Amino acid sequence: MAKRLILLAGNIGVGKTSLTERIGEKLEWTSAYESVADNPYLPDFYEDMKTWSFHLQIYFLGHRAEQHILLSKLPESAILDRSIYEDAHIFARALHHMGNLRDRDYHAYLRLYHLVVKNLPKPDLLIHLHAPVPILMERIRRRARSIETGIDESYLALLEKFYEEWIQSFDLCPVLTIRSDDLDFVHKTEHLDIVVQRINDRLAGREEVVF
Repeated sequence: MAKRLILLAGNIGVGKTSLTERIGEKLEWTSAYESVADNPYLPDFYEDMKTWSFHLQIYFLGHRAEQHILLSKLPESAILDRSIYEDAHIFARALHHMGNLRDRDYHAYLRLYHLVVKNLPKPDLLIHLHAPVPILMERIRRRARSIETGIDESYLALLEKFYEEWIQSFDLCPVLTIRSDDLDFVHKTEHLDIVVQRINDRLAGREEVVF
């Protein structure tokens, strides 16, 4: 198979990391993940979002651009558990909407973002994972990450609204939407096989099969 660059996108708790791990193992693709544990701005951001939102978004912009470029240059196919495009269209937009990112900083960030992404290699496929907000809340509660204790349903609903708007207009590459509440690709091999088949079909240009 030709070299592919695949990006995953989706709300918090939807299963991006789990699916990235399993697809990488199944297809022997290089897998890459967003910077959380080693992110120097996250602790400050969660203490004071108004002060640190701009810094955090700039950090993520640089981090994701480096990942995107590195993976695109590898000879083997690669999959990334969050796209650089979500930073601007979902998370920076949400921070601005909630008043945590000032107009001046938001527009400065967007100007830099557009300069960066216009020169990035296009991905071959965007996998959009989706699940209802109550399911996302339950998964977040279950994994009990300390940095996610402040996440509530209204925030996830806002992100989900922005995801729906963004996906409708995204045209850089084909999009494959998968409802992760319908599948247990972590524990059921047959469900992972279904996802892999849908990915291969989409990359080959075949029509999607609804399940």
